[in-house]
Amino acid sequence: MGFRLPPIVVNAKQVLKAQQAQSSVPKGHIAIYVGEVERKRYIIPVSFLNHPSFVDLLNQAEEEFGFNHPMGGLTIPCKEDTFIDLASRLHALT
Repeated sequence: MGFRLPPIVVNAKQVLKAQQAQSSVPKGHIAIYVGEVERKRYIIPVSFLNHPSFVDLLNQAEEEFGFNHPMGGLTIPCKEDTFIDLASRLHALT
């Protein structure tokens, strides 16, 4: 029995493959842009893409931006502090 990944996770993996060609993103990581108005670039482990809390953020991003990410990485329209808090909690789990 298998399961299907949410479309945003599949798209995130496609973005990851495109970014692996860039030397500024280490293997096993992905570049994302976070912020409501001004976007700041973060490099995060790909493992975050499987965490339910992060998937919630990705779903919100999908609702607002669709699958078009003009900055070259995933764009997450949340407050930077919210993202930093989530990323800190996820890093603590790894």
